[in-house]
Amino acid sequence: MSEAVREDSLFLLADVLVIGGGPAGTWAALAAAAKGASVVLADKGYCGSSGATAPSGTGVWYVKPDEKLREEAKASRYFMGGQLAEHRWMDRVLNRTYDNMNRLGVSGYPFPINEEGQQHRSGLQGPEYMRLMRKLVKRAGVKILDHSPAMELLADEYGVAGAAGVQTQSGKTWTVHAGAVVIATGGCAFLSKALGCNVLTGDGYLFAAEAGAALSGMEFSNAYAICPTFSSVTKTAYYNYASFYHEDGTIVEGAGSKKGRSVIARHLMAGRQVYARLDQAPEDLQPLLRVAQTNFFLPFDRLGINPFKELFPITLRLEGTVRGTGGIRVMDENCATGVPGLYAAGDAATRELICGGFTGGGSHNAAWAMSSGSFAGEGAAGYVLELGHNAAKRNPSGLSSAPLVQGQVKQGTAARTAEYVSAVQAEVKPYEVNLFRTEQGLSSALGRLDELWSIQRNIQVQRTPEGVKAREAAAMTATARWMYNSALARTESRGMHKREDYKESDTAQHHRLISGGLDQVWVKTEEVAKESVPL
Repeated sequence: MSEAVREDSLFLLADVLVIGGGPAGTWAALAAAAKGASVVLADKGYCGSSGATAPSGTGVWYVKPDEKLREEAKASRYFMGGQLAEHRWMDRVLNRTYDNMNRLGVSGYPFPINEEGQQHRSGLQGPEYMRLMRKLVKRAGVKILDHSPAMELLADEYGVAGAAGVQTQSGKTWTVHAGAVVIATGGCAFLSKALGCNVLTGDGYLFAAEAGAALSGMEFSNAYAICPTFSSVTKTAYYNYASFYHEDGTIVEGAGSKKGRSVIARHLMAGRQVYARLDQAPEDLQPLLRVAQTNFFLPFDRLGINPFKELFPITLRLEGTVRGTGGIRVMDENCATGVPGLYAAGDAATRELICGGFTGGGSHNAAWAMSSGSFAGEGAAGYVLELGHNAAKRNPSGLSSAPLVQGQVKQGTAARTAEYVSAVQAEVKPYEVNLFRTEQGLSSALGRLDELWSIQRNIQVQRTPEGVKAREAAAMTATARWMYNSALARTESRGMHKREDYKESDTAQHHRLISGGLDQVWVKTEEVAKESVPL
């Protein structure tokens, strides 16, 4: 790896560049380094404490290699997901997750010990997990660029060959030339203030599309999480222990964590506040719930609320594709995107392969992050090592759809970017548009989003920290357009995609929807692998 530093910029050469420093990105960096590749990892925040995983606890789809247990695990979400998952991919992810979780145990992760003296490896605490991953990545010789969001990919006639961005704390620009790039930037939660998600703005989707890659399953993008009105913590699983109430203390019939979120949404749409109480949690379980998800209880403790005994107001906070399943289309077992030199992992990649059209929640997403990260890192390293020394001789150029320029930020730029963000949120947050979907609502929203994209498309963006926010706004706009074009094309209800005007599933639409394009968005169908049906 070579490095050149000027007063206003940083230039690096590496075999593999990983964009994103969460679980998927760190596993990708470890896998690439283990193959002998030199690796740079660039994170929008601080690798180890940034993103959705770092501040939270999460279950993991960790299943022992027992045939009966594995078949039960694969069947658990298969029908809820509209039968779009693939048997082969579920097997691969379960195998790699099992290996990676065991590796964490050997590497020093403090798994709890059960009564038999064995480690209980079905979950991870984000702070400890990501602290360990940063340590392992540094030990592997990976160069980490913290607070260094990418602004565009670089490519030449042979494919993707690096990326460029800015270091938000110093204002310096950075450029990395690499033989292969792994996009592990997470999903898109549209700056909805869900815990850890405000760095997840769909950047990787936009970068991939600008390089010519496609997306898959973007209609499965309308995940909303139950959340106290006074908190950003979206741990919906805990509401399995909740009852839901009107302000007068009467029960809200049919409301719940799994299938009753639409009931909550309709009450909120009508201006009726909904309250929750975790009164279904057995008393002996309550201390364990506190230990498992400490941050869930912090907002309650600060306000002096006992959520097991007292009512508290709730809302539904949009998590978009972070808890949805759509993302960059994966073309092979190495998580290649179909664009030479470009790979995708974690929430940036589609999770339909293991979840279909229904959220993987924490456990499946956590398993997918560590397994797809490993697959992508290995694939990227193998690809670039085959290129040999020619990779370092390339002279790629930027792929940004909006012109990126050097220079000072113009007056009013921040206010204009904020307006774009608000305009996107106005189309994706409302339940009546995104949760309860209709042709009229989606088409109307798309008209405004298309216009918004056209405006952003032709505005110069400075290579500055403020310019990063402008690119985030563009990524959110693009993500919303892929979402809604796909949602219009699926004229049925399947998985988390619910159409008010097509309430039933249609066997003729048992296929994937592939989307892409920038100025003109396109959508096409793709057959699901025939062998994918688990018994």
